[in-house]
Amino acid sequence: MRLPVLAGLTAAIAVLAGSPASAQQPAAGSEVELQAPGPNGALAGTMVEAGAGAPVVLIVPGSGPTDRNGDNPLGVAGGIYRQVAQGLAARGIASVRIDKRGLFGSHAAIPDPSDVTIADYAADVHNWIAVIRKHNAVPCVWVMGHSEGGLVALVAAQQPGDICGLLLVSSMGRSMGEVFRAQFRANPANAPILAAAVSTIDALEAGRTVDPATLPSPLDKIFYAKVQRYLINAYSYDPTLLAAAYKGPMLILQGKRDLQVALEDAMRLKNAHPAARLVTLDDVNHVLKPVTGDSRGANIATYADASLPIDPAVTDAIATMVLAQPRR
Repeated sequence: MRLPVLAGLTAAIAVLAGSPASAQQPAAGSEVELQAPGPNGALAGTMVEAGAGAPVVLIVPGSGPTDRNGDNPLGVAGGIYRQVAQGLAARGIASVRIDKRGLFGSHAAIPDPSDVTIADYAADVHNWIAVIRKHNAVPCVWVMGHSEGGLVALVAAQQPGDICGLLLVSSMGRSMGEVFRAQFRANPANAPILAAAVSTIDALEAGRTVDPATLPSPLDKIFYAKVQRYLINAYSYDPTLLAAAYKGPMLILQGKRDLQVALEDAMRLKNAHPAARLVTLDDVNHVLKPVTGDSRGANIATYADASLPIDPAVTDAIATMVLAQPRR
């Protein structure tokens, strides 16, 4: 799970859309730049085509400054979402990966990327789906949420009419506050700041802000003032209640080497939505890369290793789920 803007790593360790698909379709595997409406300006994304009539997956990124490719200037490299998109195209599945409102290509959508809520991101999901359906003439779109993006997908799916199904990858099955507490406690290096971190999370869960000037470093940067409104909102959601309320197809995909979201989270989601397909991958971490051994340092080192590809089992599981469902 990646925290907004500055918090993630510390805590855990154009062709424009708008016209219907034409008779002359772009070649499968080609990339098309798309835009969707945002509050103050356009949202930006990239579609990888897979031919006329192909199912489409919308890839919703994790938290913080994570771009449409899955890269993050705080230490994630290798284009994990771009790799997923390419793998899906090879299986006949199109995809759209997106920049979040206020960031990167979507910077004009809002002035401050921290001035958001989970519901705002969910509204953007539906705007993207409308664009994709018009562009590709498909009846519905699959929504893949990675990490915090899984929570966004679950909230968006409370209005499921245009959603084919959910693909929850490394997604929380506990409240975000519970997950953050577990992340802080899991890293022994956090011992000097643990009490302050936990008390701050407690306050935000209760809807109270905390003066960052009263927090020890680096908590003052993790829980900076502008992000606290976002966290108060995000902490209010119970993913299991959202999963139980959704009645459509669902894949829960979880790596067992994930240092940020646990197998417990996947099991909670599965228990809430018994019809979901649960896939666990023994040697895959939070950023979908292969990891062997129990070294925390070696696991975290894979985040920034741009030369290390994602585990192909990730894309295989997603493609198998999408292709197994009858076309609507």
